[in-house]
Amino acid sequence: MIASINTFSEVWEQESEATLSCFKQLTDQSLGKELIGGYRSIERIANHIVDCAASIPQAATLPLVHSKQHYHTVAELTEAYTSASNKVKQAAGQWTDATLQETTPMYGETWKKGFALWVTIAHQAHHRGQLTVLMRMAGLKVPGVYGPAKEEWEAYGLPKAD
Repeated sequence: MIASINTFSEVWEQESEATLSCFKQLTDQSLGKELIGGYRSIERIANHIVDCAASIPQAATLPLVHSKQHYHTVAELTEAYTSASNKVKQAAGQWTDATLQETTPMYGETWKKGFALWVTIAHQAHHRGQLTVLMRMAGLKVPGVYGPAKEEWEAYGLPKAD
């Protein structure tokens, strides 16, 4: 659970940059590729990440305006995600650390608002992981997020990773 607005802002900044580093490797052509029948495409996962970046905090009563839209190009996705991420960070500044201890109805349960912000971060990381697998399948470069990607590791001249 997130216990301070300062912590959320710092982590959100890092996680947002990680998501943008993935989005920047996408191509418009890759968005429409059917990689695994019956599963989400790169476009659908990226749109879900954009939507949930703001819709989960909004559902937790973070004071921001957000409406779900569908984006069809990398430029649109990147712009929409950047906007959503900035709105969340600015709106979080209107809450206090005490606000994070308040409860709110979320998806048929009752959550502390600090937990809702933690879920926002974890949810994004979960789907970013799915996105990177699809990126590999599409032949795109995958950026290192929590450590070097295979190509980055090799560029360092390090022995093959286990």
